[in-house]
Formats: sequence, structure tokens, C-alpha cells
Amino acid sequence: MEQLTDLKAILHSKRANIYYLEKCRVMQKDGRVLYLTEAKEQNQYWNIPIANTTVILLGTGTSLTQAAVRMLVSAGVMIGFCGGGGTPLLTSTEIEWLSPQSEYRPTEYVQGWLSFWFDDNKRLEVAKSFQIARIHFIQEIWAKDRELRNIGFDMQNESIAVLLNNTLKQINGAPKVSKLLQIEAALTKQLYKIAANITKQDNFVRERNAVDDANAFLNHGNYLAYGLAATTLWVLGIPHGFAVMHGKTRRGALVFDVADLVKDALILPWAFISAMENATEQEFRQQCLQAFTDHKALDFMFDQVKTVALQHHENTESPSPSGRGLG
Repeated sequence: MEQLTDLKAILHSKRANIYYLEKCRVMQKDGRVLYLTEAKEQNQYWNIPIANTTVILLGTGTSLTQAAVRMLVSAGVMIGFCGGGGTPLLTSTEIEWLSPQSEYRPTEYVQGWLSFWFDDNKRLEVAKSFQIARIHFIQEIWAKDRELRNIGFDMQNESIAVLLNNTLKQINGAPKVSKLLQIEAALTKQLYKIAANITKQDNFVRERNAVDDANAFLNHGNYLAYGLAATTLWVLGIPHGFAVMHGKTRRGALVFDVADLVKDALILPWAFISAMENATEQEFRQQCLQAFTDHKALDFMFDQVKTVALQHHENTESPSPSGRGLG
């Protein structure tokens, strides 16, 4: 199998692109990965810069050649199959990630993760640290992002500041993970209410199957965040089933834990703003990707997961060269 260095791959934590494709064929041609769209007059080819790509989501009406998969895998690109609009068509359906195969990923992160995971108390502390990091990320982004502040997502807003500070206190005092989940649910519900008021969508109700723009954008944006989270965990070699918050029976629950680090700070406000501005799905997706890049969301995910894993690893020296090269 080709090595990542053969493609001069950009570090995963620095990659900028996520693609959602539908009604096209993804193929390899002349040493590049392309997607082909059919038009009345002629077919059109578009290049995918795989060395700077994190995730490809394949929606309805797509096909994928074996040669294209080989090149995507060699560049370490995560491949996901999904329904229309970047989200499942049915609530019972979930994206199935096709992760590249590599024997050169670091081992210290999964060893550190597993060293605490079977201890309920240690797992609770890690869950708390993730929730605290999530709140701090919201506070940081909403304090410095000029566009968000101008619209009203601003830490000078007393209701937002009080909500986040009170939530931090509740997180620190939570006796078990089930209580953390209740705190998380209450926080998100209040953030939806605040966002709806800011963007004057007073009748908003969060329903994943609803067809209004705000709900559709939340679904779509969340799956973009899931793609980044899945990539982070794959690069660090940590299986998706070893969650700290979302339940030990859900196969991909750790993806949700890691995605939650950035969803409220970035996806939530832009979903409501884009709905208010009647943005298209493509415009919303581009705004999310720009926000991920501007605020280094993927770097933040990597840093949080690596910090937790290395804190619990018996060898706390610097990560191996393979770890630095991949993440």
C-alpha cells in the first residue's frame, strides 16, 4: 500500500476540506481522484485534492470505483455513506465509515485510553473534562468571532454567560455520567432557545426529521462534525466504541463525544443564522467548513483527545514520530 508520505500529505489536524457529493461517480483518472457529473451536453470532471481532504460523504446517486478508494485510502481520507443532504434518510440509518487501513499509526493513544476506560470514576472524570472543554470552546469562540458577535452570539449577552457559567458548576458537581447527560441535554435545549430568539425563529422545535431549514442545517452540520471526530479517532488509533459519555452499547459513541466538543460553538449558531438568511445547503456547508478552519476545530479535537490519552499512558514522554506525523 502507498505510504502517506508518497502523496506529501498535509497533517490531518491541518486539513481544510470535507466533501459532500451526490448524483456523481467518484473515480481515479491520471493519478488523481475525480468526481464525474453527467450533463445534457457533456460530462464534467472535478478534481478532489485528496492530500488536503479529511472526509468524503457520499450521498444519494453516487458510485465509487475501487481505484478511487485505493487512492483515498493511501491519503488517509475517511469515507462515509449517507442519505440526502449529508444526513441519513431514515432515523434508523447511520453513516458507515470506511476507514483507511494503516499499520503505522501510533499506539500510545489507544493504550492510554484503554488504561482508564474500564474504571468508572476515571471515565467520569474524562467525560467531565470533555464537557468543560466544550463550554470553554463556546466561550472562546463567541467572545472573539466578530460575525457571531454582531448577530448576537456574544459572551457579553448576559443570558449566555450565566447559562454557561452555571453549566460549568453543574458539570463539576455531577456524580455520574447519567447526570452529565442530563446537564448536556438541558444546556443544548437552552442554547437552541437562545439561538432561536437571536435569529427570530420563535416557533423552533428541535426535531431531527423536521424539514425546516434550521433543523436540516443542524443535522447536516452535525454530520460534518462527526466526520472530523471520526478522522481524529482513526488517526490516533482509538476505536469508536470506547465512549466516555454516550453509552457503552453504541458502536460509534465516541465519535459523538468528540464531535460535541465543537458542535455548539460552531454548528449551532451558523445553522440558525443560515436559516434566518435563507442560505442554501451548499452555502451553509461552506460556512461550517470556513468556521472549522478559522477556529482550528480539528486541531482542538486532536489536542483534547491526545491530552486525555497521554495523561493516562504509562509513558508520558513525547509522542512517537508516527504520532506527530499523522495528527
